Amino acid sequence: MSRGPASRRSPAGRRRPDAIRLAAALGGLAVAVVVEGWLGLLGAVPAAFLLDVLLRRIEPPGVRRRRLQEAVDLPLAVDLLAAAMRAGAPVDRSVLAVAEALDGPLAGRLVRVGRTLLLGGGPAEAWSALDGVPGAERLTAAALRSANSGAALAGALTRLADDLRADRATAAEASARRAGVLIVLPLGLCFLPAFILAGLVPVIVAVLGDVL
Repeated sequence: MSRGPASRRSPAGRRRPDAIRLAAALGGLAVAVVVEGWLGLLGAVPAAFLLDVLLRRIEPPGVRRRRLQEAVDLPLAVDLLAAAMRAGAPVDRSVLAVAEALDGPLAGRLVRVGRTLLLGGGPAEAWSALDGVPGAERLTAAALRSANSGAALAGALTRLADDLRADRATAAEASARRAGVLIVLPLGLCFLPAFILAGLVPVIVAVLGDVL
């Protein structure tokens, strides 16, 4: 007998919401303990709710690693897909061939795309397997345009691969600049007390001496 989505959910997937609820409850309890009286009791519930919402918005490390790996692999996958289609392979076979050539989470998504197309599924249904992959919405849009209009897809995919690489280079430069700012900021905070002691304190002492 086949299992539904709830029964297929992994234990790790069930543990995360449970851990979030526990952490939120403990946060609310801490508010009730620290803030005594009715005010603490009244503040405990909204504090627990707010903490629950904030914790659920934090992306788990495993999900983040998967998403980043998919984004890294996408330009290569698009290039390979364009090459396979130029060689004369149909879209479904091209997607499955690219999935076999790749190693990583994106390969599994491409397998679902190729199998859905091979079994006669609609393009929108098939390419929806790439939902959530950064940049894949442009691949999906190009594939759907080609399916609806009959236009050649290989040329559009080559341009898309170049655009994806350019976007990744721009994002890497922006990340490097942010890292530089984050490195300089703690150094500035370290020098701030010395600046206050050496520059501001003598001025304040001199002014107070004149006033007094």
